[in-house]
Amino acid sequence: MSQNILELSDSTFDQEVKKAAGAVLVDFWAPWCGPCQMVGPMVEKIAVELGEKIKVCKVNIDDNQKTASELGIMSIPTLVVFKDGAEKERIVGALGESELKEKIGQHVE
Repeated sequence: MSQNILELSDSTFDQEVKKAAGAVLVDFWAPWCGPCQMVGPMVEKIAVELGEKIKVCKVNIDDNQKTASELGIMSIPTLVVFKDGAEKERIVGALGESELKEKIGQHVE
């Protein structure tokens, strides 16, 4: 995983996302999920390109079921953009890179 992406757990999620100032992108994924493997490199690219404007994080739902359940993550990949701790955008499924960047870009300054 990229050094630009923070791996979160149930115990670190609130501090790193809900209490964070600014924009945070969270990728909910699992190692066995084929579409997640397709989205992963795009998330890494976004972390590199927008890293100064948005914090990029990943949550493995197999290891962190509490967080996924609390947020109602029903299918993966699911990308959620938070701004100042509030959910602003939810992207379910694999999108193309340009569409993904456009949706996320709306929430960064």
